[in-house]
Amino acid sequence: MARPPAVAIRRALHRIRGVRTAPSALARHYRARRSHPVVELVHPPHPYVRALGLVAVVLLGAWLGLLIVGSVRAPVGPMDTRMTLRPSLSGGTKINVSPLGALELHSHTAPIRLDVDVDQLDPVRAQALVDHPERLSGLQDEVARDVEHGTLDLAVRSCVAVVAGATTLGLVVYRRPRRALAAGGLALALLAASGGTAYATWNPNSVLEPKFSGLLSSAPSVVGNARSIVTEFDVYQKELARLVTNVTKLYDVTSTLPTYQPDPSTIRVLHVSDIHLNPASWKIIASLVDQYKISVIVDTGDTMDHGSAAENGFLDPIKDLGAPYVWIRGNHDSKTETQKYLADRKRFKNVRVLDDGRAVTVAGLRFAGTGDPQYTPDRSTRAQGDPAERMAGLRLASAIRDQRVAGTPVDIALAHEPVAAKEVDGTVPLVLAGHVHHQEMQVLPLGTRLRIEGSTGGSGLRAVDNTDSHPDPVEASVLYVDRTTKRLQAWDEIRLGGLGLTKAEVSRHLPKENQPGATPSPSAPQGSP
Repeated sequence: MARPPAVAIRRALHRIRGVRTAPSALARHYRARRSHPVVELVHPPHPYVRALGLVAVVLLGAWLGLLIVGSVRAPVGPMDTRMTLRPSLSGGTKINVSPLGALELHSHTAPIRLDVDVDQLDPVRAQALVDHPERLSGLQDEVARDVEHGTLDLAVRSCVAVVAGATTLGLVVYRRPRRALAAGGLALALLAASGGTAYATWNPNSVLEPKFSGLLSSAPSVVGNARSIVTEFDVYQKELARLVTNVTKLYDVTSTLPTYQPDPSTIRVLHVSDIHLNPASWKIIASLVDQYKISVIVDTGDTMDHGSAAENGFLDPIKDLGAPYVWIRGNHDSKTETQKYLADRKRFKNVRVLDDGRAVTVAGLRFAGTGDPQYTPDRSTRAQGDPAERMAGLRLASAIRDQRVAGTPVDIALAHEPVAAKEVDGTVPLVLAGHVHHQEMQVLPLGTRLRIEGSTGGSGLRAVDNTDSHPDPVEASVLYVDRTTKRLQAWDEIRLGGLGLTKAEVSRHLPKENQPGATPSPSAPQGSP
C-alpha cells in the first residue's frame, strides 16, 4: 500500500535531520520556506577527484619547495656553482656557463633535471692553479669529490624542500594536519621514485655527446678534435666532473673564442642541403668553413626554388667560400639552367657537379652522385614519384660497383632524395641526402650509413608563408672522416634559429663503433659486383 505524500516527506526529513518531525511542524516548515533559504545536500567528491586533487597539491607544493629552497651552492674546483633539481619531462643535465652559454647532456631519463649554474671563477683558487701548475694533475680528483659532495647536499636539501612545500600547501588547502602530512609523504615518495629512475637510467657516456648552445656553440675546441674523441677515450670517461674541469679552462680562453686546432689527419666535410634561395646561407657556410677548417663542402641539392635562369646569379658566392664545392641537383634545380651554370669550370673553379653516377676525388675522398630525376617546378611534365627515385638510386649503385672494379672505390655517395639514397646500401660506407628538411642519421640493413641533412636555408622564404608556425631552423653538419680508413669518426649537428631567431646549438655524435668498449669497426660494405 502506498504511503501518503506527507508521511513520506516526514520520514525523509527524519532521515536527513535525525529527529522526528510532527505533521504540524511540517506545515510550519512549508509556511517558512518563503522567508528562509533552503539548505540543499551536496554529495561528497568522487574518490578519483579527491586523489587527483591531492596529486596536484603534492606536485605544486613540491615544485614550489624546490623553487624556493631546493638548491645548494658548492665549490667545484676553482669554480663556484649552484646545483638545483627541476621538474622535467625528459630529464638530463644542463650546465649553464655564463656568459658563454650552456651544455646539455642526456644523462638520465626521469621527471627531474639537474641544473648546474657556474656562477663565477674564484680568483684565489684559479690563481693558485696558475702559480702551481703541478696541482692540475690532481684537479680531476678534486672536482670529482666536489661534485659528489655537492650532489649529496642537494639530495638532502631537495628531500626537505619537497616535503616542506607539499606539507605546507596541503595544510593551506585542506586545513587538516593528517591530509597535509599525507601530501608531504607522497611528495617524498615521488622524489625517491624519480631518483631511483634517474639512477637506473644513468648514462655515463652522455658526456661524449653534449649539446652546446650560446657562445659555446662557436667553440668546437671545447669538445676536442675528432681524432682525440676516437683514440683517447681515457680523457672522455664516465664522470661529469671531467666535463666540468674542461669548462673551467674556458675562462682562460674566452678572449680567443672561437678557436679550433685543426687535426691534419682528419678530413672535415661540411654537409649542406636545401638552401632554397636563402642569401644568408652563404655567410653561414663561409663562417663554418673558416671556423671548422672545412676540407670540402657537399651540397645535396635544392639550392634553388624554381631553377630558372634568373636565379643563377644567386650561385655566384660559391666561388668565394674558400673550399671545394661538390654539388648534385635537387628536384628544385634545373638540369638545363642551374646545373649547366654551376658546371662552368671557368666561372666556378672550385665546383664539381656530379650526375648519372659520375665520380670525382676531392680533398682525399672519392665522391659519386646523381641528380634528382624529377624537376617539380616544371608543370608540363608529370611527377613520376618514388619509382623514378629508386631507378636513379639503382643506376648510382651500379656506377659505384663499376668504380670499385676499376680500382677507384667510392667513399661517399650523394643523392638528393633519401628514397634514391637507400638503393646504394651495401656498395659504399656513407651516403648523403637531403630533401626532407630535417636531420637524420641511420644505418641501412646492409651496413651503409645514411646521413640526411636539414635545410641549410631554413626552407628559404617559404618559412614565412605560414605565420602560425615557427620559422624552420638553419641546419648543417660537419662530418669528421679518417684520412686513412675513409670512415666516419664523428659528426657535429649544427642548428641555428630560423628567420628572426638567434639561438645556436651544436651537438656532437659518435658512431657506435667509436664509443668506449665497442668492437672494432667492420670493413666497409662491398656488395656484389
